[in-house]
Amino acid sequence: MSRIAPTFAALKEQNKTALVTFITGGDPAPELTVPLMHALVAGGADVLELGVPFSDPMAEGPVIQRACERALALGVTMRDVFGYVREFRKTNQATPVVLMGYANPIERMGWDAFVAASKEAGADGAIVVDYPPEECEEFAAKMRAAELDVIFLLAPTSTEERVQQVAKVGGGFSYYVSLKGVTGAGNIDTADVAARLESIRKHVKLPIGVGFGIRDGATARAVAEVADAVVIGSRIIQEIENTPKEGVVAAVQAFTQGIRTALDA
Repeated sequence: MSRIAPTFAALKEQNKTALVTFITGGDPAPELTVPLMHALVAGGADVLELGVPFSDPMAEGPVIQRACERALALGVTMRDVFGYVREFRKTNQATPVVLMGYANPIERMGWDAFVAASKEAGADGAIVVDYPPEECEEFAAKMRAAELDVIFLLAPTSTEERVQQVAKVGGGFSYYVSLKGVTGAGNIDTADVAARLESIRKHVKLPIGVGFGIRDGATARAVAEVADAVVIGSRIIQEIENTPKEGVVAAVQAFTQGIRTALDA
């Protein structure tokens, strides 16, 4: 079992909503990734998503695209991302870390090598945006055998058949994309989210996190009324993008604390 299920179970006992945060590995500088991971935890994050820089991140809006471009320009690779997780684990054995990225780097590396490297580094699972569940049952089985979770995306347009497939092969939690669009775009209709989650929960028994469009404490609090987790990425990347490097770790921690305070209010 990965760290994800026990984390959600403990939060449920405390009647708390999980805060899942995203940063891109290597952005804004490779030496800041692990300090940023620790800052997110210190600010109240319960699960960390660590993005693997990729040249064509199709689900990402311009903010995270720029983060990928900055990291790639610095030469950051998937192997480096494993290294960040390994370094983080030297002082934090408790917080789940989920790698988030796209199929191409995994396909190039090979499933077995990716699973082995993820396990060795101390990761807990992966979100692979362009791996549809019905086409990667074997990959999900290999991950499960190593006690790693594959977390799948569901969207407002997901069919009941797709929801059932995610329920069959997914692990850890399910990630509901609240908007028809890319990360960081638009405003969330929480009533629509609530209705969709009610329908999804008829099939999916995992905790459900909601992301894409959560930008502040008020939105996070509204989503927390209906979801098991709120996921924030683009807004954190904006904080990184708009802060001088020497202040970025403190700024990210302060922003995260603001979201955590809103969730716990």
